[in-house]
Amino acid sequence: MSINMIVRRSLWLVHRRMLLVNSGTKFMSSAQNMDKIPQIATDAVLMRSEKMPGDAIEVKGYDFNQGLDFHKLMESYKTTGFQATHFGKAVDEINKMLDAKQIPLPEDVVREGTALNPVGRQKTNCTIFLGITSNIISSGLREIVRFLVQHNLIDCMVTTAGGIEEDIMKCLAPTYIGQFRVKDKEFRTKGLNRIGNLIVPNENYCMFEDWCVPILDKMKQEQDEEGINWTPSKMISRLGKEIDNPESVLYWAYKNNIPIFSPALTDGAVGDCMYFHSFRNPGLKLDIIEDLRRMNSQAVFAAHTGMIIVGSGLIKHHICNANLMRNGADYAVYLNTAQEYDGSDAGATPSEAVSWGKIRIHADPVKVYGEATLLLPLLVAETFYKRVKLPQQEKVDEPSGSQQQQGMSS
Repeated sequence: MSINMIVRRSLWLVHRRMLLVNSGTKFMSSAQNMDKIPQIATDAVLMRSEKMPGDAIEVKGYDFNQGLDFHKLMESYKTTGFQATHFGKAVDEINKMLDAKQIPLPEDVVREGTALNPVGRQKTNCTIFLGITSNIISSGLREIVRFLVQHNLIDCMVTTAGGIEEDIMKCLAPTYIGQFRVKDKEFRTKGLNRIGNLIVPNENYCMFEDWCVPILDKMKQEQDEEGINWTPSKMISRLGKEIDNPESVLYWAYKNNIPIFSPALTDGAVGDCMYFHSFRNPGLKLDIIEDLRRMNSQAVFAAHTGMIIVGSGLIKHHICNANLMRNGADYAVYLNTAQEYDGSDAGATPSEAVSWGKIRIHADPVKVYGEATLLLPLLVAETFYKRVKLPQQEKVDEPSGSQQQQGMSS
């Protein structure tokens, strides 16, 4: 091996050793740095919080170790979070309506306001509108609605045609519990109609037509001979009078002079009856323009208004639009499952209604996203029910004979 080659090899070995030493030093330095938490992660994860306001509400649910107290359970919804908190707010909003309604008005204001109302319903400090879709009456919620109307707890109701006819039909024949998943083609051949997991035999509709057509004949006669200008709400009141059944929502609305408006009354079995009747005895007319004035007047001449809208679509907008005529409702509760992302009126939030002037700017409206059969009974239990003194409650509250005597002697 030449001297040059030996020198070059020696230099190469020295250079290699230096590289190994340098890389080892860098590795040790990197290992030492890995022992330290990156500052960027510390800043992101361990960010300091601002102090919560003094009136901030703590999340807390119901403790069943205390035993079962229904009212306290419902009150705990306010602090549970999510839709339970919205439910609690809805309870508060409805109770605000009812509190406002109980504030007395001067006699001259009541007298003037009652005279201005084309329905003639006595004016109070808060006019409460209830909107319900037809499936509410199809279900067992019909009895909840009947309670409200029977005890004169609302002032005006809006529903669709199904909400009218199915109230009457249930006085004639029952609706049954079924299932959501059935063989619908077989149901059609058997004359069974399905509403979700409810079953309405088609015979019920036949019975309704047999009951309804003679009333349409009378209405036609009264129109021709007495000059009565029938409207959908007047017809609904007449049906309530004719059914004469205390199980009926329409019956109690007639008895308590609570107007029920249904601007799409022709869209259902009632409309089918009127269609067939137009061939047998043509000429009956319903004036929707007069009903529009009757409906809007419930809001225009009100001292304050509250809206409780269960479901959406036509019933929701009809009530909201009437309240637009007075620059918005003072109180509002929506209960439905619709979302706002498709731009539909059904899913429109109370905040959107404020932009239209259908709910007042100073109002504190609430929307509860939920299914009505689960939530409406609970809402009524925590609000309207507590304002009614039922006969059985009076018996419970009355002291026994010995207690009465003790009280008298003391």
